[in-house]
Amino acid sequence: MGTIRVMKRVIITAAAMGVSASAAFAGGLDRSGQPIGIIFQDGNYAELSFGYTSPEVSGNDLASTLSYGNVAGSFGLLSGGIKYDFNDQISLSLIVDEPFGADVTYPTSATTPLLSGTSAIASSRSVTGVVRYKFNENVSVHGGLRLQRAKGNITLAGLAFGGLDGYNVELESDTGVGYVVGAAYEIPEIALRVALTYNSAIDHTFDSIETVGGFPVTPPDTTEIETPASWNLDFQTGVAENTLVFGSIRYAEWENFLISPTFFAGATGGGSISSLDNSTSYSLGVGRRFSDKLSASIAIGYEAGGSDDLVSPLAPSNGNRSLSVGAQYALNDQVTLSGGVRYTKLGDARPETGTPDTARATFTNNDALSVGIRVGYSF
Repeated sequence: MGTIRVMKRVIITAAAMGVSASAAFAGGLDRSGQPIGIIFQDGNYAELSFGYTSPEVSGNDLASTLSYGNVAGSFGLLSGGIKYDFNDQISLSLIVDEPFGADVTYPTSATTPLLSGTSAIASSRSVTGVVRYKFNENVSVHGGLRLQRAKGNITLAGLAFGGLDGYNVELESDTGVGYVVGAAYEIPEIALRVALTYNSAIDHTFDSIETVGGFPVTPPDTTEIETPASWNLDFQTGVAENTLVFGSIRYAEWENFLISPTFFAGATGGGSISSLDNSTSYSLGVGRRFSDKLSASIAIGYEAGGSDDLVSPLAPSNGNRSLSVGAQYALNDQVTLSGGVRYTKLGDARPETGTPDTARATFTNNDALSVGIRVGYSF
């Protein structure tokens, strides 16, 4: 039983790193990765996490070959959760996170005319309630509801957008509801767990205001947007005493994330402001317990780029590779402190507009640095 306890403490360390690092320009607008690992904690448990990502995403305008500078803003993520056991079979978890977001702004300048002034600012927050039922020590199922609130503001500016140069749409805050469902298989004796979770798409109907050059072009209207459905596969297993291998696969269906406000759709024949590929992200790591109080882990991550390097100007990267390290220290039997750092190398990309797709800039040799900290409390 001692070895099992060791393995579970190590995997918490890996999770603490993910608070900040999975967010660094993952597929589409993914930030948190929608984790629900808290449902597998032993006993009653609560945690609070904070992550911060500082990206460097610069590129050159193809009309002038001059640099836009860094178009990506730094961002923080706050998340937390609580898990409570009603009995040996049934437990309830409440999870708060920031699943999706964007912070991209191309500086306004006459020397970089193609995308000058283009920007996308978006944020979201979700509250997820998950019930887990254990049939026995090996098999369990979990499911629940997710309440998600989101908003955004998008500007298309520069010569690359032709007659839509100066177009803006403000998407006011809206709340949508989705669901979570999944199952897990465990062998406690070797700290093995494989958990598969489906996160449903969530429909939003945003009150929206469209302007061109600052002047309204339609009466206030609504815009329907669907945030993506996704699958998360998480696994871990002990490979030696005090040593654990862990990993995850996340698939998100970004192809259905379409933004077509009334005026924009009419001007483009039903086009969408966004154009994002489905994404699959992988991670694999190893954790090691060094003492009763200290454990650490290291992990690598990979997300393949699209079939070509032409991307939306609002998400100017194409795939990524990452390296994460983290550590956890038990302050006492109830409180643990975890932290981690991740370096992410972003894939080269060419932002495009028009039909057919026409490259407007080149983005190369970009990266992001993320840090995260988590406090856990068992009660």
